[in-house]
Amino acid sequence: MTNTSRIGLAALLSLGLATPALADRPGADWISIEQAAQKAKDAGYAEVTEIEADDGRWEAKGVKNGQVYEFHIDPKTGAISNEHLDD
Repeated sequence: MTNTSRIGLAALLSLGLATPALADRPGADWISIEQAAQKAKDAGYAEVTEIEADDGRWEAKGVKNGQVYEFHIDPKTGAISNEHLDD
């Protein structure tokens, strides 16, 4: 392998490693982001400060009882799970 080939190969490999990971996207059968936010409000969150699709579910942050929590929202049922104080 020539030096030019090695440089080209190294450049191609580094480009592949430098590309950002694609963000998760909601599935076609998921509740909408607006419905997910409403489910969080119905569960007692006065404010939903962040919500995004991640790892096959909605992940969110919200304020409940004056404290910021992180939690998951089931993408099909809207059930809230894994509630814990935000670190």
